Amino acid sequence: MKQMKIQAQLPVSFLREGKAYIAYTPALDISTSGRTFAQTQKRFGELVELFFEELMDMGTLETVLLELGWEKQNKKWVPPTVVAQQLHSVSV
Repeated sequence: MKQMKIQAQLPVSFLREGKAYIAYTPALDISTSGRTFAQTQKRFGELVELFFEELMDMGTLETVLLELGWEKQNKKWVPPTVVAQQLHSVSV
């Protein structure tokens, strides 16, 4: 199988939930966690690598990325652009 190299800047949100840290990217709709911020960053990098490896191995890379809103521009995959991230007050 032909190996494809993908380079992209992914938006990642890091959250604190109790004693755990959470990393989430809407560009791939995946998340991971860790006991420390550094561990969470490392795990996130590993998760992204595994995510793309699995998509390529299964032959579903294009289908999944298109479903996630990615576009192919000049033979390169480009993730959706985050236009804003803000806190939104709610009262229920």
